[in-house]
Amino acid sequence: MPITRLGFWLSVLFLCAACAAPPVPATPVPAGSASNGPATPSAPPPGTTLTLVTHDSFDISKEVLSAFTEQTGIAVQVLKSGDAGEMLNTMLLSKENPLGDVVYGVDNTFLSRALDGGLFAPYQSPLLANIPDELELDPSHRLLPVDFGFVTLNYDSKWFQEHNLPPPSSIEDLVKPEYKGLTVVQNPATSSPGLAFLLVTIGRFGETGDRTYLDYWKDLVANDVLVTDGWSESYYNAFTVGSGGRGERPIAVSYATSPAAEVFFNNLKEPPSGSVNSPGNSFLQVEFAGVVAKSPHQQAARQLIDFMLGKAFQSGIPLHMFVYPANSKADVGDLFRQWAQAPAQPVTMPPDEIAAQRERWIDAWTKVVLR
Repeated sequence: MPITRLGFWLSVLFLCAACAAPPVPATPVPAGSASNGPATPSAPPPGTTLTLVTHDSFDISKEVLSAFTEQTGIAVQVLKSGDAGEMLNTMLLSKENPLGDVVYGVDNTFLSRALDGGLFAPYQSPLLANIPDELELDPSHRLLPVDFGFVTLNYDSKWFQEHNLPPPSSIEDLVKPEYKGLTVVQNPATSSPGLAFLLVTIGRFGETGDRTYLDYWKDLVANDVLVTDGWSESYYNAFTVGSGGRGERPIAVSYATSPAAEVFFNNLKEPPSGSVNSPGNSFLQVEFAGVVAKSPHQQAARQLIDFMLGKAFQSGIPLHMFVYPANSKADVGDLFRQWAQAPAQPVTMPPDEIAAQRERWIDAWTKVVLR
């Protein structure tokens, strides 16, 4: 499970996005023009309404979705269904009578499970031409990349200045005596960033050798790490930045874009936190969208996929969901250019390996950390 060269390509993508022109309304692409799925009607019936099933963190402006309806005549109803894992479970259980037509929010830690469930129909959108091949993890094109982000360490810049201690530059720092009791992480069994951070440690230390990922976690427990069930609890209750100083932990597992979010939501001139973006200390998360195989609106669903991969939708992603747009021609905006640095050389793993080992890794982690 090596650290790959993907960070180089993502840096290229980020730079391309930074130089992109301001967003313009996307031009509808005739659905099916580049599809490897079954033939579909040339136009959806008048008054078609699509249901977009997604996780609770989905957020895009009403104006963007209204633009799609104005262009196509197709209405979109958003159905939020819990976190990414809950959403996928719900869709798999209702596969024969699906709750929606398009699904957004399956990430690379759940990709193989989603594909093995036979939930999605293949569709090779023409908009994939603007998306780096490195993000296209499904060669069958049943799930297409919409955005990507990085789980990494965030730290309270002011706290470390006041305590005359350098902020962490690597996950290795967290087990040093001077960092005892400073870190909060999430349970990988109940939290997506918690699972991503567990995968970082597996990618860094492996399962064999003189010091494995479990040895690292034993050291982290001995250094008084705090484990919460989810990201919100850790960031807003325990992390000194997110809690407004009420928390007691100046290091938290969060996202490379969290500093930019702090500036945006608190109307600040600069972020109160920094992120650890050095090689091998972050995990790349890619989120996908796909057409539900048993949707009665195949052609309309493909049009929505095309729209979601187009510049209008993609340019709205950074300041609504605080992740990076997959389309290299989308504009990430000034805030991201200044405060949302993409980490170098993130840890990556094949989705099928994650699917095969996830439960075993989590069970081993639980025995070491929580028992």
